[in-house]
Amino acid sequence: MGQSITSAIRENVEKVIVGKTDVIDLLLAAIAAGGNVLIEDLPGTGKTMLARALAKSMDFSFGRIQFTPDLLPSDVTGLSYYDQSVSRFVFREGPVFTNLLLADEINRATPRTQSALLECMEEKSVTVDGETRKLKAPFFVIATQNPVETLGTYPLPEAQLDRFMMKLHIGNLSSREERSMVDRLISRDNSSVLNDLSPAATLEQVLEIQKQAMNVRVHDELRDYIVALCQASRTLGGQSHAAYLQPGGISPRGTISLVRASQGYALVMGRDYVVPEDIKAVAVPVLAHRLICDEDESVRISRINDLLSKTPVPTEDWSRL
Repeated sequence: MGQSITSAIRENVEKVIVGKTDVIDLLLAAIAAGGNVLIEDLPGTGKTMLARALAKSMDFSFGRIQFTPDLLPSDVTGLSYYDQSVSRFVFREGPVFTNLLLADEINRATPRTQSALLECMEEKSVTVDGETRKLKAPFFVIATQNPVETLGTYPLPEAQLDRFMMKLHIGNLSSREERSMVDRLISRDNSSVLNDLSPAATLEQVLEIQKQAMNVRVHDELRDYIVALCQASRTLGGQSHAAYLQPGGISPRGTISLVRASQGYALVMGRDYVVPEDIKAVAVPVLAHRLICDEDESVRISRINDLLSKTPVPTEDWSRL
């Protein structure tokens, strides 16, 4: 059931987004695993369109926040105000009270405002004036940021980055894919294509997919493999890398995220058990942004790939276990 639903969602999103099946599959894996996603790429690569197409394909309610330096935490979570008509304080819900929240250009808001999402992303709740309110289920955050512009931006704190299950890059289209996009949109605009999109799954089906993903089998040897990868990230070869890497490596939350993402990816690929290729497919998106170091992201990605190449991979017929 899980693969048929995720396949239907993928095909639906691809009516709008051309040539990015691998990115869509990783997004679907994160959704199956109940994780949030940060998408970093240049303007015009389809980040917002991808989030909107995904929400429509799953019949989710959709909220969008355009992050700016003057945005306040209450603009994100909501606030209590005194309503004279009823002579009491009333809570007005913020944009986070939705199924899929697009936090657009999240790094343009101040750290104080960015931190308003921490509880939402981890506990799926909002606490305002001492009262905690649960968010809708399912709840996901897809955040975007521009890797080029730095003026007027605030780097995401490590605590915020660690709450994103994956960090993805959409990347450029091939010439063939770009021509296909031109042909598709030559007489229509993006909004009309998106408006014509019908849901390919229901909210209840997505919740069922999440339950199925939790039950995807992860063999003991693969659990050891995941732990070995995350343990190795805390040394990355010992003293030779101490100059660039700050202490810590991958957090325990990162370890759990790698397990959950592997389960979600296996489900999207049509299996009820994880294989090493699932772990390798999600390792860079799940782990690279969690490395705390002074180098740019290409170095982080290189370090994770080094870990994957050096950590012994267990070999079994996983379908029989």
